[in-house]
Amino acid sequence: MTDIPSTMKAALLLGNGGLEVLDVRNGVQVPTPDAHEVLIRVHACGMNNTDVNTRSGWYSKSVTEGTTSEGGEAGFTHSDDADGGWGGAGLIFPRIQGADVAGTIVAVGAGVDESRIGERIMIDPWIRDADDPSDFTKARYFGSELDGGFAEYTKAPADNVYRVRSELSDVEIASFACSYQTAENMLTRSRLGVGETIVISGASGGVGSALIQLAKRRGAHVIAIAGKSKLDDVAAVGANITIDRNTPDLMAAILDSAPGGHVDVSADVVGGDTFATMMNCLRRTGRYVTAGAIGGPIVEVDLRTLYLHDLELIGATICPPEIFRNLIGYIERNEVRPLVAKTFPLEDIREAQTGFMKKHHVGNFVLVP
Repeated sequence: MTDIPSTMKAALLLGNGGLEVLDVRNGVQVPTPDAHEVLIRVHACGMNNTDVNTRSGWYSKSVTEGTTSEGGEAGFTHSDDADGGWGGAGLIFPRIQGADVAGTIVAVGAGVDESRIGERIMIDPWIRDADDPSDFTKARYFGSELDGGFAEYTKAPADNVYRVRSELSDVEIASFACSYQTAENMLTRSRLGVGETIVISGASGGVGSALIQLAKRRGAHVIAIAGKSKLDDVAAVGANITIDRNTPDLMAAILDSAPGGHVDVSADVVGGDTFATMMNCLRRTGRYVTAGAIGGPIVEVDLRTLYLHDLELIGATICPPEIFRNLIGYIERNEVRPLVAKTFPLEDIREAQTGFMKKHHVGNFVLVP
């Protein structure tokens, strides 16, 4: 058995606010796995919008601007800590964030087979009720309602910890969980099928680039929207058509490039001013699905467009367990590839979040303890 220290290095979130509420400390107690849990040595952990949103207080209903605004760095001073978490409630601080763990099991709690020690793993960050995993009202998120992977060690329920057999590096493995699980959940809920056309906003980000790959895997025709400087990189991910997000008539550009002049599914992680275009470009009975609003959460909906065109509006957050199980298979069969934009040591988490919020990158940021 690996010698396990009593203390570790970890990045603590001390409350909702600016970058100053992130504090990397040594001497943090290494967690002890309870019954049906495992202890994991963290080799790498990806960074996501959820980490920034939670830290800055953006989830609070009192915040109406986008996450890429100045408030993302300084924190939203008008946010309400009582509803600062993704689930509409406050968090208990200090908290260790980080959902996208790549690591190795080094110890197990009661009820877990010791043969699992030594497994190379990924963690499904959606912690569901053990007795009724389909009851989403009881779901918690790894690195939010319980401590996550921005540390040298972490623990998690054994049922959420999956062995992964891949030649990819730990940093590459750590780029998958949140973004690709979110993207696959969006495509599953919107029922994207072979030969259908999907338009993807924010296509250069972690979820957007995952959406491109996973939509292509389903045999769809992909129209990707991103900043002009990123279009070549987005095309390299697999998009059939790329469009500059600042195109004067964005909807016309989408429809002109869509086979048959219509779009079946809009996958939107931007919201804000992009929302109307993403909904209006849909064909009759088209499906709009969202899992983010970095451009702004408050939008206008013309209900005539919704009901006269028989559209569906779909929100996608909590994932059923089969989504992550399927993702592990895609990784092991090399059906998706990692997109690591930059790697940082854990002690540079503030610098990493600053760069992440600028959105100049394509793919994911990963922290290494």
